[in-house]
Amino acid sequence: MSHPVYGLNELREMFLSYFESKGHLRLPSFSLIPHNDASLLLINSGMAPMKTWFTREEEPPRNCVCTCQKCIRTGDIENIGKTARHGTYFEMLGNFSFGDYFKKDAIPTSWEFLTKVVGLEPDRLYPSIYVDDDEAFEIWNKDMGIPAERIFRFGKADNFWEHGPGPCGPCSEIYYDRGEKYGCGKPDCTVGCECDRYIEIWNNVFSQFVNDGEGHYEEMQNKNIDTGMGLERLAVVSQDVASLFDVDTVMHITNKVSEITGAHYAESAKTDVSLRVITDHIRSAVMMICDGVLPSNEGRGYVLRRLLRRAARHGKLLGMDEPFLYTVVATVVEVNKVAYPDLVEKEAYITKVVRTEEENFLKTLDAGMKIYTDLLAAHKEKQETVFSGADAFKLYDTYGFPIDLTAEMLEEEGMTVDKAGFDELMEQQRTRARKAREALGDVAWAGIDLGLDATPTAFTGYDHDTDSGKVLAIVADEELRDAMVKGAEGVIVLDKTPFYAEMGGQVADHGTISLGDAVFTVANVQKDKAGKFLHHGVMESGELKVGDTITAAIDRERRQAVRRAHSATHLLDAALQKVLGDHVHQAGSLVEPDRLRFDFTHFSAITPEELTKIDRLVNDEILAGMPVETREMPIEEAKKLGATAIFGEKYGKTVRVVSMGEGEELASLEFCGGTHLDNTAKVGPFRIKSEASVASGVRRIEATVGRASLEVMNRNQEMLFHVAEMMKTNPGELAGKAEQMMNEMRDLRHSLEKFQAQASLGQAQQFLMSAKAVGGLKVLTNVRPGADANALRQMGDFLRDKEPGVVAVLAATGEDKITFLAVCGKEAVAKGVKAGDLVKLVSGIAGGSGGGKPDSAMGGGKDLLKLDDALAAVDDFVAGKLK
Repeated sequence: MSHPVYGLNELREMFLSYFESKGHLRLPSFSLIPHNDASLLLINSGMAPMKTWFTREEEPPRNCVCTCQKCIRTGDIENIGKTARHGTYFEMLGNFSFGDYFKKDAIPTSWEFLTKVVGLEPDRLYPSIYVDDDEAFEIWNKDMGIPAERIFRFGKADNFWEHGPGPCGPCSEIYYDRGEKYGCGKPDCTVGCECDRYIEIWNNVFSQFVNDGEGHYEEMQNKNIDTGMGLERLAVVSQDVASLFDVDTVMHITNKVSEITGAHYAESAKTDVSLRVITDHIRSAVMMICDGVLPSNEGRGYVLRRLLRRAARHGKLLGMDEPFLYTVVATVVEVNKVAYPDLVEKEAYITKVVRTEEENFLKTLDAGMKIYTDLLAAHKEKQETVFSGADAFKLYDTYGFPIDLTAEMLEEEGMTVDKAGFDELMEQQRTRARKAREALGDVAWAGIDLGLDATPTAFTGYDHDTDSGKVLAIVADEELRDAMVKGAEGVIVLDKTPFYAEMGGQVADHGTISLGDAVFTVANVQKDKAGKFLHHGVMESGELKVGDTITAAIDRERRQAVRRAHSATHLLDAALQKVLGDHVHQAGSLVEPDRLRFDFTHFSAITPEELTKIDRLVNDEILAGMPVETREMPIEEAKKLGATAIFGEKYGKTVRVVSMGEGEELASLEFCGGTHLDNTAKVGPFRIKSEASVASGVRRIEATVGRASLEVMNRNQEMLFHVAEMMKTNPGELAGKAEQMMNEMRDLRHSLEKFQAQASLGQAQQFLMSAKAVGGLKVLTNVRPGADANALRQMGDFLRDKEPGVVAVLAATGEDKITFLAVCGKEAVAKGVKAGDLVKLVSGIAGGSGGGKPDSAMGGGKDLLKLDDALAAVDDFVAGKLK
């Protein structure tokens, strides 16, 4: 090897610095959680977060940018660990041009970086192009001087880049020849061979088309460059190592796993698989959790759960019977903190999430493995080679086994799983459990092209409850209209509005849009991708037309109630962190008039004492009457101030920060685009209604403020006075009066039970006197309408203990059933007459069953018409036993 060696972190910085020197804006990695893109669960390429910039739905911050993007791909998850080339987490280096430079600049730039900056040998680099892309061939051949025989033409499968709907186009890749030691040895081995000798390290995508998702391609007016280069692949080449698992930063993680498990790389093929799985999956998990993903049974949360549970199982294969993955988190953070400093801030939280999921899985794994073993044995007994979808679903639904985990275990047994059957049951479960999803892509408005420019609606609601505005568009009956008439339902779009559109957990404003006698009642407001506010409602009177200048007025009282609830959520968030710890992060919220729901990360039930502290702390901050201030500032300044951001949320360069209190009395400081009060005192009484778990590691508090709290307090007070009046006392003495009455009721109940027992025993004495003599034993039967089982037992115990030779069957009758009790004294049992056999007989005659001990047994019957026949059989039964 004759080129320099660089570490993975060095290569990342070299790439970004190089393209900064070429006029590109360096951007930080976007979150792994896609923003406003329902077509992806997780970001899987460098360009995925930039789709709207490529299509010009949104304006990019600059026409040339460069990034190192975190990516997750799980399409090859079954190959992770089995090969040295597959991984679920990787970083994609990218330089992007949005209508700026194109092929003539992109190709020479890529060559210069690889040969001049990284120092790779030019004679080991081979370009490829799309089979019909003669323009790219000319640039490589004539401008760059690469001989024609070193330029490879490939078809659409290899050299036309597209990933679902969106921008796409032909591409030109650059391969590096790693040498014969990585080759297959075949005489025709060359670029494109499946072996590991020629590795693709750069992909210039010439994004010149838009794919509508149905196979139709439209030429772009502004052609773009989308470069993708796997950082780990580049490190593999630079460091001349066998695979991405041998790259410096990744190997640090593997070494940590080896240190914990005692298993070392290259000891055996099986051990290597487990080490690679654990290393890859913990890298992915740490990055996903840092960006706000939590383990769950749906969507991206299920991807995370799958990865952690697969890694935990491979730990078990290496002899780890206790949680251990969480101890690897610190190493993952250490090797990645240079590029992703937020990992350091969230390390304790990430560790807690991993450990909790690991502990939960290991609890179910042992129980589930026994069930799996039993199910597997049943299939093998029938000589079946396909494990049923129903059994696989049972393992998933009851024991949390991901389907790929079951399939992987079955593969070790030489069997497969009925994936189609499993999928059908999964879909049935999803259909039962989930609500209908919003239209794909745009939750605000999916139906109509409004025909408007990209200028967003100006929101004036922070300072105005009423404002004038111009009607830009009207939609009714899913069509654009020039006017909205009385009785019509539809949408009105304004150039500016005081109405808050539903977002960030805060519900939309209600109110009216009016002009003279024309009144449109607004019941909901949404915001589309272009930032247009869509006012949904009904035309109550008159007529409004496009171009009208109107008055938009929100329901002030409702808005104030929403403000109270929203300001309370900030105080609650701060109180939760103070009482429970810094690991608490907001995981969702709903802010309604005087009511709030707040979801947050926490891994155990909140104790009554903690809940009381939280409640008191929030109310203390309210009573303190602290000023609430809202400021806009650069995001970096907000971070320096310590403002709290929501996990996974995408923020711009300028953010809105809401502070409550000031100086040492600062109670809360958060990023927030919602509406708030100007003083915490206006929140009014804060009351927690409930606290519960909503998902693994996520809990929910529901609370009321303002008038909603006052209404509850007033209702409770009225009820208190009413109950005190009924009990002829005053509210202050109600507890003592209630305790006195409870004691009196308890004494009365005991007296009544004692009286009833005495009465029953007196009746039992009378029954005994009327018993029949059968072979020296005293046999009796009796029916007790409405008696309970306890009363029967008391009477039966008395008869058995009073008379050693007694054989008694007592029956209690209800509306549609019979309860039988049979008792036999010591002498009767000694002569072979047993209560268990007797009760089985009488219960069977009455259509039921029963059983028990020789001296006492109970049973039941269903046929009341057979009761007499059942009791009549007792004498014959006893006589038969005495023969």
